[in-house]
Amino acid sequence: MSKNIEKYLHKQMDNEAGKAHTHHRTKIVATVGPACDTYDKLLELVQAGVNVFRLNFSHGAHEDKIKIIDFIRQINKAHPYNIAILGDLQGPKLRVGEIENGIMEIKEGDILTFTNEKTIGTKERIYVSYPDLHKDVKIGNIIMIDDGKLEVKVIEILKNNDVQVEVILGGFLSSKKGINLPDTKISLPALTEKDLTDLDFIIEQKLDWVALSFVRSVKDLIILRNKLTEKKSKTKIIAKIEKPEALTNLRDIIVESDGIMIARGDLGVELPVEQVPLLQKQIIRKCLHRAKPVIVATQMMESMIERTKPNRSEITDVANAVLEGADAVMLSGETATGQHPTLVVETMRKIIIEVEKTDYHYNREDELQPQPHSPSFLSDAICYNACKLAQDVNAEALIGMTQSGYTGFMLSSYRPKSPLYIFTKEKTLVNQLSLSWGVRVFYYDEEESLDDIFFDQIRILKQRGFLKTGDVAVNTGSTPVHLHLPTNALKVTLVD
Repeated sequence: MSKNIEKYLHKQMDNEAGKAHTHHRTKIVATVGPACDTYDKLLELVQAGVNVFRLNFSHGAHEDKIKIIDFIRQINKAHPYNIAILGDLQGPKLRVGEIENGIMEIKEGDILTFTNEKTIGTKERIYVSYPDLHKDVKIGNIIMIDDGKLEVKVIEILKNNDVQVEVILGGFLSSKKGINLPDTKISLPALTEKDLTDLDFIIEQKLDWVALSFVRSVKDLIILRNKLTEKKSKTKIIAKIEKPEALTNLRDIIVESDGIMIARGDLGVELPVEQVPLLQKQIIRKCLHRAKPVIVATQMMESMIERTKPNRSEITDVANAVLEGADAVMLSGETATGQHPTLVVETMRKIIIEVEKTDYHYNREDELQPQPHSPSFLSDAICYNACKLAQDVNAEALIGMTQSGYTGFMLSSYRPKSPLYIFTKEKTLVNQLSLSWGVRVFYYDEEESLDDIFFDQIRILKQRGFLKTGDVAVNTGSTPVHLHLPTNALKVTLVD
């Protein structure tokens, strides 16, 4: 037993504030915005069940984000939480410019001209923030505006590099609305100048996760990874799947990233919407097989931006994401600008808990056993069998140790029925692992004998109310401890 064990017992989980986090295993990601950017509001959301806060770098100044980051870290320090912070880069988002009087109506059959010269938009010419539009589009390509509410078709590339289009689906066009090019491979870099500035800020602030928007290939992720490596940053990468090219390169993208976000908004504009549900299911399954956390995002509880109750279809949407095995479900405008941010989190949590009451668990044991040719075969086999053993002995705790995060992500990916606790000496992982399904994380930096470490872990969990005398615990670890080897040990303990 460690002589310093008392220092790990200062954050008790038996108070009211900690109860939300003892129930739902599918995590909740909430976007911060004007509706919840104070300390009290953020604490309310955490107590309601939020595990990760998303900072959207498409909006807001760095000064405002510093305040929010400080608030979240104060909450972690003052309360028994390990809330992670995710910085979401804007990426090469294409937009129209300012429109005369802010809005104008365009009708089917109208001929418009897109230009890369900054100008106030009229029915004659509209500025588009994409200087190479004329190079990348071809005659007949479809261009969608405002999440597909408006649709135009390219009919001519003019000599002055303007692009002439015909309106296919009309409506009202407002200033700064986004553009999608489902038929076009854009030549913009993965990281824009704005993204690079925001990335420097994310690295400086030591955020836990960074999301890269509009990922097209593994090269985009390598560029970001190299930037993080240059700055010796431990921030982990989430690849947002929202472009058709990403689906073509999905396997490599999952391997290179640390996690995946299924960004259904742009994905549903770039692809036929009827394809999105099956793609969601397939992407989740591929992430589980690679032990990479996966977030389902966009319009999950959209109606609750204004209403106090979700639509029945939204309830089913959240429930299906849980059933399919998502690590986390995400709220965007619902918490950022909605009228009922706390209520929407509470409602989402209730849906998750109700689904998790059943014996639904998406368990991949029978689908993908550890592969002998894999370099991590031995540690994978320990994790695999630890989950099976925990189920066989009806363990009240499945306990893992990790320095890289790998064991935590791997144990989580098997979706064990036993409660999952991860101990780590890496302070950055304490919050990062909060994104993973079912994981509760504890900081622990002792390096005595493995038996002493296992004893300490069980004592800590018992002290915090997660274990009691007579319970069974399954521990995984590595020995010799000081060599920091991959997981190579497994032990079953009857708690006394």
